[in-house]
Amino acid sequence: MPFIIDFWHWWVLAVVLITLEIILPSFFALWLGIAAFLTGLVLLLFPEINWQFQWLMFAILSVLSIVLWRRYYTKHPIATDEPLLNRRGEQHVGRIITLTNPIVNGQGKVILDDSTWKVHGPDCPTGTRVQVTAVDNVILKVEIIG
Repeated sequence: MPFIIDFWHWWVLAVVLITLEIILPSFFALWLGIAAFLTGLVLLLFPEINWQFQWLMFAILSVLSIVLWRRYYTKHPIATDEPLLNRRGEQHVGRIITLTNPIVNGQGKVILDDSTWKVHGPDCPTGTRVQVTAVDNVILKVEIIG
């Protein structure tokens, strides 16, 4: 007797994938879960579909759901009141700092809030006021304020 996949198998897979999404937020399993649910729904309506076509349908629906979400998201980005929340370096752009250590050979360190940051900029002594102009990974680019 061949292995038969019923609609509820797909729904169980959908529940498992969506539960995984809740536990381990990756924002990827959600779309696979939706595709599994839709595959089960189609199988409920047309129970004679063979397992090869079911897996093909699941694959197509998975890709389609991801593509549709990405298209929607690019046209309707999520608005936030904290756009730099997880980009700490970019939060400091425009900030004026008084150097506690000199910048020598274009490199130095500054203390901002509770962290020490590497800085790149023109050579200058301790006590010079500089402004953060850009961020390159974890290195702040600074310019002397005239």
